[in-house]
Amino acid sequence: MAKMTDRFLGEAFAGESQAHMRYLNFAKAAEKEGKTNVARLFKAISQAEVIHASGHFKLLNGIGSTLDNVKSAWEGENFESEEMYPAYEAVAKEQSQDKAAKWIDMVLQVEKDHRSLYEKARAALEQNKDADFKGIFLCSVCGYVALDAAPDKCPVCGAPASAFEKF
Repeated sequence: MAKMTDRFLGEAFAGESQAHMRYLNFAKAAEKEGKTNVARLFKAISQAEVIHASGHFKLLNGIGSTLDNVKSAWEGENFESEEMYPAYEAVAKEQSQDKAAKWIDMVLQVEKDHRSLYEKARAALEQNKDADFKGIFLCSVCGYVALDAAPDKCPVCGAPASAFEKF
């Protein structure tokens, strides 16, 4: 594919991905206001943006083997935990943005855990096996992922076990 087309598809992928997240958050806000039909519209169009982003990503040959995909995901989590979020946290602290610094620090801790989970998955895949995850539990407050069982309390944000969703 031509370089300009690749660049445009990459930009479109980013834009559609962001629109998806914006619209999901808009839907939650509409639900809180009791505007259920507008919320449903936001959710539907949010899913349409996923379809668009996925098509762009596929054209960019962004999907490889599961092992390649896990390695790519690890690289992203590693960048976030080693470079991006530490820099963002430092700036937030420098600017006395305490709420942002606290949130970024929490996300940083979670990203490190995500990286570790991808390391476990990669180790299994390199032995031509699937990862041995009995249960995968996501904290709906901070994004921490626990294996096997939801903890009584999230080790990152302190949310109760009821805040965890099983995958």
